[in-house]
Amino acid sequence: MLSLLAASGIAASGAADPIYWKDLGLVEGIDLGFFTLRFYSLAYLGGILFAYWHLTKMIKAPGAPMAQRHVDDLFFYCTLGVILGGRLGYAAFYRPELFTSFSGNGFVTWELLRLWDGGMSFHGGVIGVLVAIAWVSLRGKLNFLRIADYVAVNVPMGMLLGRLANFNNGELWGRATDVPWGMVFCDLPSLPGECQTTFAVRHPSQLYQAGLEGLLLLVILLVLFWKTGARYRPGLMVGVFTIGIGAARFVNEFFREPDAHLAQFAATTGLSMGQWLTIPLILLGLIVTLYAISRGPIGSGGSKPGQA
Repeated sequence: MLSLLAASGIAASGAADPIYWKDLGLVEGIDLGFFTLRFYSLAYLGGILFAYWHLTKMIKAPGAPMAQRHVDDLFFYCTLGVILGGRLGYAAFYRPELFTSFSGNGFVTWELLRLWDGGMSFHGGVIGVLVAIAWVSLRGKLNFLRIADYVAVNVPMGMLLGRLANFNNGELWGRATDVPWGMVFCDLPSLPGECQTTFAVRHPSQLYQAGLEGLLLLVILLVLFWKTGARYRPGLMVGVFTIGIGAARFVNEFFREPDAHLAQFAATTGLSMGQWLTIPLILLGLIVTLYAISRGPIGSGGSKPGQA
């Protein structure tokens, strides 16, 4: 990352040469000898472990709507929801042919099950997590909106780590640009260890997404939870999260190169598939936020709205 910052400084100072992603010296993971532990897998693991640790800390603060046993259930079911929802959503929204394709190499030929080949949908993951929260809430007779509030605070960390992993892998690059910090990615099909490129200078849109969908939203939600009485207004934090993630995704899609098989769709409709999917997300977030604000705070939030 330091090499990236140094290269960005050189570019901003007026150097003619663009930044070459392959020259940053990034590796895809940690080589353990018998296999490589990929940073993308570590990003998922890191996001889930952070959520479990921080959610355990959150329920120790006043006003918690659940106990530790519910956190343990959420840890299991939300992890399952992210994986299943993310993969099924990717197939349903972006690659429906995966449902009927059995052309994969190796023991697993059904391409829908080949998660290691890539392909996860954020929107599908959200649906999977919502189903998991609904299941845990129903079983434990808990308030769905309040549980969703507590879970939402932790999601941006996973987004931050995931987008940094995308950048590390040199995937999901941005559109062509002439900004000083533009980068040349390996944007042509390449064999392992090789870099085939069109030499187009592109937005490092993975870093934009890490900043907006991850870091910024994480800071906002942490401040809301720990420094305000937002936890006492059911739906407020999940509403802010939904608006924030939807708006950030909508903006970032202007800088991100559409998937090759969806480029024509974007050109025809004027917006990418990701942007069309975020519009109802933003509207839903607005409805939930207005609902939360219109109702009085519950519990001790009515008399001590600023206490953490």
